[in-house]
Amino acid sequence: MPAEPEQLRQSLSTATDRERRISGVIEEIRSNLKRDGGDCHLIGIDDSRVMVRWTVTCTLCKLSRMTLKGIQARLVDKLGELVRLIPVAAVGEAVD
Repeated sequence: MPAEPEQLRQSLSTATDRERRISGVIEEIRSNLKRDGGDCHLIGIDDSRVMVRWTVTCTLCKLSRMTLKGIQARLVDKLGELVRLIPVAAVGEAVD
């Protein structure tokens, strides 16, 4: 049975709100990363996976895994659901 238009609107609204909260968390942390010469950009959201791209500085940083875990914990706290933050390399870059 197809979804009713109201159900579709609510589903889209919920998805949009979730995306806004995820983007907001990423934006909150970016200022701290920039202060240390790095940066992080939201690449995409696929269900419970949130893909981000580090700049080269963050990719090479020995603390990037701890930073990743910290951002992931903040996302879980803000969303109230488990998500996995996944670093995605640009072409020619390595991800730690």
